[in-house]
Formats: sequence, structure tokens, C-alpha cells
Amino acid sequence: MLEYLLSLALSPTAWIALATLIAMEVVLGIDNLIFISILTNKLPEHSRRRTRRIGISAALVMRLLLLGTVAHVVQLTEPLFDIFDEPMSWRDIILIAGGLFLVWKATHEIHHSVDPDPIDEEAKLKVNVVAGGVAAVFQILVLDLVFSIDSIVTAVGMTEHLPIMIIAVLVAVGVMMFAADPLADFIARNPTIVMLALGFLLLIGTTLIAEGFGVHVPKGYIYASMAFSAGIEILNMFHREAVRKRHDKREKRRELLAQGQELEAAATSDEASAGNEKSST
Repeated sequence: MLEYLLSLALSPTAWIALATLIAMEVVLGIDNLIFISILTNKLPEHSRRRTRRIGISAALVMRLLLLGTVAHVVQLTEPLFDIFDEPMSWRDIILIAGGLFLVWKATHEIHHSVDPDPIDEEAKLKVNVVAGGVAAVFQILVLDLVFSIDSIVTAVGMTEHLPIMIIAVLVAVGVMMFAADPLADFIARNPTIVMLALGFLLLIGTTLIAEGFGVHVPKGYIYASMAFSAGIEILNMFHREAVRKRHDKREKRRELLAQGQELEAAATSDEASAGNEKSST
């Protein structure tokens, strides 16, 4: 075993495969982070960080267990039956189910965001305190299961060495753990980002459904469109901040001008009073 690990450490091919897998896992983790951020931001503030940590840690355990049964995971790609002359495997079924779940979840959250008459927030908060954390962790695990199976099948096609897969998963989950809180806080501070993130989830869910039915959508197109949309929204944020600052400066100038006019009027009034006193004497 030690000789096997040493041979991997000295192999340039293994290092290239490791770097590629880490990059792939980190990119795929973006989808998870967006979902986790939206999900946990609906919880009471004191439990958000803990729920994220528990959800990501449980997802790590599940990924390692899946890697331990990688031979069975690979068999999930074997066809079970045909739909419209398209062979369907367990992997396809899981992708379709995960995609439908994402589309439903994103649509539900969008509806809640634009609903002019939402449910009672106080009652909702009580439910969240009791069961929201457990429900959030469960949904995180469900979505991570979908992405994990897809990424493991892809990883097996890139390398046959299990230690490389495990290291890539550990690094990727470490990045997720580090980035989860800053990303969630950023989304919470910028409400317009929430709607953009929900749009991303709709896009990802639709892509998973398409992949399940055998329609391959290049990941580069998906992430390029997401990056472009995020870039436009960041420019909009800078624009709104610039407009706010210009408005604040105008208001400040108006306040200073009004104060100057008041002082000038007071001075004029004092001069008039003094003149009246002199004329009376």
C-alpha cells in the first residue's frame, strides 16, 4: 500500500489527474454552495452557520461512502429500460429526479419572493426553529447525492486511482466549507443576488433533466452564462451604489445650503433688530 501511494506521488500523470479533478469538484461545488446559501439564509440567523457546517460535513461523509462503493456507482450507468428510444439508467433517473427537485425548489422560492401576501412570518419562524435545520440538512444531502454520483462517474473516466478521488473530494469540500459563509452573507446582503441565484438553480435543474434524457449540455456554456450574468449583476450593484452616493452628496449639499440660508436669514434678522433698536433710541 505504501509503495502504491509513493508511486502515485511520483507520477506526473497522477498530479495532473488530481489537479483536474480538484478543479472539476470545485466548479461543481458552486452549484451546491448557491443552493446551500439560499436554503440556510431562510433559517434563524443564530443557526445558519451551524446548519451549513453540518450539511457540508454530512455531504463529505456521504461522498466518501460513495467513493468506497465506486464499483457499484459506476454500474448505475447500465441501461435499465428505454423511454422514447432513449436508454435510461439509474444515473439518468437520479439526474432527472434531482433536476426536477431543483426546478421545484427554485420555482417555490421565486414564488415566495414575489408573492404579495406571503404566509405569516412569525409562524414560519417557529417552524424553522423546530425543524428547519433538519430539513435544510436533508435537502443539502439530497442535492449533493445527485451531484456526487454525476461527478464520481466523471472522475472514474479520468482516473482509476481511488486515493486521487478522495483527495480531490477533501480539497473541494474544504473550499466549500471556507466559502460557504462569505457567499451566504453576500447573498443575504444583496437581495437582487437572491433572484439571480434562483435563476441559476433553475438553469442547473433544467440542465440535469436534459442530461438525464441523454441531451448533453457542455458545462462550459452553463458556467460561462452564469459568470456573464453574475458580472452584469455586479456592474448593476456598482451602479446602484454610485447612484446612492451621488444622491447622498446632493442631499448633503442641500442640507448645507439650507443651513447657510438659515444662518444668513438669522444674521439679517439680527441686523434688522439692531437697526430698529438704534432708530428707537
